Amino acid sequence: MAASLPALPKGATIGILGGGQLGRMLAQAAEKLGLRCHVYSPEADSCAFEVVQAKTCAPYEDKAALARFADAVDRITYEFENVPAASAEFLAARKPVLPGPKVLANTQDRLVEKNFIAGLGIATAPYAPVTSSAELKAALARIGTPAVLKTLRLGYDGKGQAAIEKPEQAEAAWQELKRQPSILEQFIAFEREISVVAARGADGAFVGYELIENEHKNHILYRSTVPANISPTLAAEAVSIARRIAEALDYVGVLAVEMFEAQGRLLVNEIAPRVHNSGHWTLDGASISQFEQHIRAVAGWPLLQPKRLGRAEMINLIGDDVHDPARIASGTGWRVHLYGKGEARPGRKMGHVTRVMPD
Repeated sequence: MAASLPALPKGATIGILGGGQLGRMLAQAAEKLGLRCHVYSPEADSCAFEVVQAKTCAPYEDKAALARFADAVDRITYEFENVPAASAEFLAARKPVLPGPKVLANTQDRLVEKNFIAGLGIATAPYAPVTSSAELKAALARIGTPAVLKTLRLGYDGKGQAAIEKPEQAEAAWQELKRQPSILEQFIAFEREISVVAARGADGAFVGYELIENEHKNHILYRSTVPANISPTLAAEAVSIARRIAEALDYVGVLAVEMFEAQGRLLVNEIAPRVHNSGHWTLDGASISQFEQHIRAVAGWPLLQPKRLGRAEMINLIGDDVHDPARIASGTGWRVHLYGKGEARPGRKMGHVTRVMPD
């Protein structure tokens, strides 16, 4: 792919699908490198619109708007994985889309994603497809309880999920998810949740950040700390797993692979084909942020080997937390990053704070 992906010159424009905080921080990273960004988003109040030179507000299914967008940019990337794959394919016929549409096809559907991971010989929690009450009953008989029922598409931050503690709760969980095509996964009693944030260039170059340990509250990431409290052997295995996944997808850009450590082994939970919330610590705690690394990969520039600048911690500002960031960021060394969003709804990520401490 390297021969077909020349380095973008200063002043070139990268198109970003999605106008949330990840798109905003990607655009800010691009500006520092002398690159322009054009954000495409259906939401008129997209916070990324505030920091870019050009914007398109239109549905992802609007082919005329997509075509104009493609004509106005040199490369295209996306800030979240629920961009319709058909829209990415439409754009890819006109301009390079990175990561490629194949990546979306493998990560938008939880069952397809799990089958892809298992096909690489990488361990996951036991799982089974569910499209009917009969399939749910059979899946529970094989997997057991406790378990988690998840819709195949559009679930994140705990949305589209229902816990099943006992078999008699299964039908109620199925109804809660409105009988949508789903996947049943065995509940894993893990020691810790970790993520690997890494980047791969079009030339196959691969660099990984140090492992991140994550703490969730109400299914939403609350705190990330680096380095993770994990053995060097498992840390090396986690990075190796991320590399195998990136290479199998012919990935270009930054991705995150979320995993559980359980009974001395790693189980992959999911792949995030984009910059990731758990990687926000890199803005202040690494020699190069995940956002600049992603822009460099998409632009065809060489990747840089990140160096951690100390022990790092990131805390999300969720909902009303944004009204009093000083309370969360009390003490010395905290830096506040706000996303410019309007209403502070419960569960909405409004910003984050980070601090870097000596090793």
